[in-house]
Amino acid sequence: MSFLAELWSFLRVRKKFWLLPVILVMLLFGGLLVLAQGSAVAPFIYTIF
Repeated sequence: MSFLAELWSFLRVRKKFWLLPVILVMLLFGGLLVLAQGSAVAPFIYTIF
């Protein structure tokens, strides 16, 4: 949790709020790939990329 607090502090102090959507999209795609690796949906997920 300290990493998230430090990241939020960095974004707030440096006024880099535009990085927040980029980070969230990267986490979303990363989670999607991890969850889809062992499932039957994997071929459909990989066609997106």
